[in-house]
Amino acid sequence: MASQLDFAGGTFVDGLVADAGDSLRVVDAAVEAPRPSVIALVGLAFEARIAAAPGVHVVCRTAGSDLEAVAAGAARQGYRGMISFGVAGGLASNLRPGDWVVASSIRDGDADRPTDAAWSRKLLGLIDGSVHAPIAGVDEAVSEPAKKRELYRTTGAAVVDMESHLVARVAAEHELAFTAVRVVVDPAHRAVPPAALIGMRADGRADIWAVLRDLVVRPLQLSLLTRITMDAFTARGEMVRVRRRLGPHFGLTEHA
Repeated sequence: MASQLDFAGGTFVDGLVADAGDSLRVVDAAVEAPRPSVIALVGLAFEARIAAAPGVHVVCRTAGSDLEAVAAGAARQGYRGMISFGVAGGLASNLRPGDWVVASSIRDGDADRPTDAAWSRKLLGLIDGSVHAPIAGVDEAVSEPAKKRELYRTTGAAVVDMESHLVARVAAEHELAFTAVRVVVDPAHRAVPPAALIGMRADGRADIWAVLRDLVVRPLQLSLLTRITMDAFTARGEMVRVRRRLGPHFGLTEHA
């Protein structure tokens, strides 16, 4: 949202793991520089590095980028689609860290915005074991299990993040194809500790010192933060693996 763990363990792990090479194999997979194709909206710096590839304009929400302005300019330049990519919080009780959801639609308040059917089918075929289900987009973090259960009850969405609804809105305004693909980091039953929620700088990078200061004040969070961090490592590994499978255009080129 930043997901549940764009802002939580994903943030914490961003400061612990060197991942400068995350995007290299995706870039190397392009035989020639492709024409502009896709805008990818992510929540954090580490997600942006994984998403990057030729022909992809990566926008990091927490870095203060203006998605509307980017989309308007990209549409004029021939970009054809927008994708929400990154980690998400689980709402469906059967989903575990590392499980993938390809959005059938985006639940944005009372609105239900269907994703591009052909693009989503392509992603489902590329990501083994992925689930085709609605994704909820929200403006504030959903960190408590009770709130996750209520959001699942009211929306039927499998996961929740803080970017997918923005992609759905802006893509519709500019008549661009859109979809979302998200990996679970914190499952529905797990609370996100306060230390994880505060550990992000304005540019989307981890603020490890803020996390450590909060742990000193509230040390009982440590065990939960450790569990969340392990889940975030699992999700990050899945992101790197799947990003390589999707290719430089996130699967859009083949059907457009």
